[in-house]
Amino acid sequence: MMLEFFMPMIPPTSTAQMHKVGVRNGKPYFYDPPEVNRTKVKLTDGLIPYIPDEPMAGPIKLEVSWQFLEDKKHPAGTYRTSKPDTDNLQKLLKDSMTALRFWKDDALVVDEHVEKVYSKVPGILIRVEELR
Repeated sequence: MMLEFFMPMIPPTSTAQMHKVGVRNGKPYFYDPPEVNRTKVKLTDGLIPYIPDEPMAGPIKLEVSWQFLEDKKHPAGTYRTSKPDTDNLQKLLKDSMTALRFWKDDALVVDEHVEKVYSKVPGILIRVEELR
């Protein structure tokens, strides 16, 4: 099975690494700040139309292009070298795709290519291929 789709959106810049720590009844706990929760909702809403009928169960190749809106200093096609880091962007995306059952477990992703580029149309281009 292979899926390829583009989610037009301003790519979120809040990441899973932004967890906060609070103290309740003298014990620490972790929570997601509102901006991380908004990012989860944004990603989930964008992914829902592309959920496969059955979750992928074999090894998976995942290719993601995070496409940020070009500006005068950064024309379309150039790489974005500023934060957030690709691994931090990928964490929330893969967690969302796991929760929506694109695959049985994100440990199945055995081959991964990620890039951050500037583009005329911002969004996230995703290609998922089950390697059988």
